[in-house]
Amino acid sequence: MSRRKFTKEFKQAAVRRLGMGASMAAVARACEVNPNVLHRWRREFRDGVDRAFPGLGKRKAEESRMAELERKIGQQTLEIDFLKSVLQRVEEARMLQGLQPTAPSTNNSARKRNGKRL
Repeated sequence: MSRRKFTKEFKQAAVRRLGMGASMAAVARACEVNPNVLHRWRREFRDGVDRAFPGLGKRKAEESRMAELERKIGQQTLEIDFLKSVLQRVEEARMLQGLQPTAPSTNNSARKRNGKRL
C-alpha cells in the first residue's frame, strides 16, 4: 500500500477548519485522515505559516519532471526500435540483391559484343 500524499492547500484547509472551531474527530473523518496526522499538520502550521508543508510542492515538481523524462525515454525507445527494424530490412534487401545474379544483357547488346549486327 502506498502512502497518500496531500497538497499544501488541502492541509491548510484542514487546519483552518480546526481553527474555526470544528472538532479534531470531525475534521479527521471529513478529510479521511488519522487525527494524529491533523495534530502534526496543525503543529507545522503554527510553527510557521509560510514554511508549513514545504515537502509536497517540491516533490510534485520533481515527480512531474521524472514522468516527463520517462515519457521521453519511452518515445525514444520506440523510435530506436523502429529505426532498427527499418535498417534490418534495408540490410536484408541489400543481401538479397548481392545474392541474385545480374540479368544477362539483351540480345542486341550481346550481338554487338560478338561483332554481329542485325
